[in-house]
Amino acid sequence: MAAFNATNADDTAAMTTRKGRFVRIMTGDGVEICTRCELADTALSRMRGLLGRRGLDAGGGMLINPCPSVMTFFMRFAIDVVFLDRENTIVGIAHTLRPWRVAGARHAHSSLELPAGTAAALRLQEGDLLSIEPV
Repeated sequence: MAAFNATNADDTAAMTTRKGRFVRIMTGDGVEICTRCELADTALSRMRGLLGRRGLDAGGGMLINPCPSVMTFFMRFAIDVVFLDRENTIVGIAHTLRPWRVAGARHAHSSLELPAGTAAALRLQEGDLLSIEPV
């Protein structure tokens, strides 16, 4: 499986649909982390993030790129945040990040926001390499 790099215009265009852009994210062992993950790679979509939502569905999430840190100001629910470097290797994880908190990771390039508890349930760890592909 080829890794996705959101800076590649051809890859980004390939994921565009009428309703938005989505990717599927898996571990190197083939375990699905995020079945239908929204891609937030424009200034507006990164700023909006998950604001105004009441939660994330199981298997859902948001990949924000670039985004080395996140703020949960004005959010209504807790999330897990998995920080990835440019090669999609996990460089940090914020478990059950509650509203009104800030988190980041050294060497992070993007952030994967997941339902709270997902990272622990899937036993994600720093150093794991993730695969990102179009839906």
